[in-house]
Parts: sequence; structure tokens; C-alpha cells
Amino acid sequence: MIEVKSVRIDKWLWAARFFKTRSLASAAIDAGHVHLNKERIKPARLLKLADVLRVRTEQGEFEISVLALSEQRGPATVARMLYQESEESVLRRERDQEARQLAPRFEHPAGEGRPSKKWRRQLHQFEQKNSSSE
Repeated sequence: MIEVKSVRIDKWLWAARFFKTRSLASAAIDAGHVHLNKERIKPARLLKLADVLRVRTEQGEFEISVLALSEQRGPATVARMLYQESEESVLRRERDQEARQLAPRFEHPAGEGRPSKKWRRQLHQFEQKNSSSE
């Protein structure tokens, strides 16, 4: 295995399995979802050991420190050894996940498009019930 002193951040995020492809990692970096040492960066920025990253993905926001560098994507067990997540980050993600599960969801039964006549009646009944209770 070749020892690497620095690696592009988009390659590392892909190798650490935060994103499925390098292009998704680059897009997230460009969108400002990845910060290196509290600074917004570009995809070609070189990552070094002990750098601190804040990565926002669909799974939540991770605050991690880099333990190892890799340009190759390997198994998840190996990828997990590339970084260490802070305790506050783990607790915050668990709390956010629990809040998302407990939050009420308003989903259209058909999934897309305009509501049907029946669904519109149910919406009106729901709105009337909630407005009368206030």
C-alpha cells in the first residue's frame, strides 16, 4: 500500500464512503456542504492528517477528524478507519434523527399531483378542526 501525504478532498470523501461518487462529493463541496477547518473549500483542496471536516449529507451532519488518507475506495470497515467522528456530532445526529421520526408528516396519499376531491375534503375538515381549537 502506498503512503499518501495529501489527497484531494473529493477523492477522500468518496473513499471514506460519505458519497457514492466523486462527482456527488464535488457537488456537495461546491454547494457548501463540506467545510475544512471551519472554512468553505473547493473540491481540489488537499486534505492532510488531523484536518477537521464538517460534512452534511442526507444521513445528517458529521464533524470528523482525519486519521488516515486514501485515494482508493475500499470496504466500509476500512473506510471507517479513515476518520473519527466527535462525540458531540454523534449525539447531535441521533437527536436530529429522533426528532425527524417524531415530527408529524403530511403526505399526499397519491404521492404526486393535485389532491383528489376526497383528499381535498379531508384537508378542509382537518383545517376546520385545527382552526376551531385555537
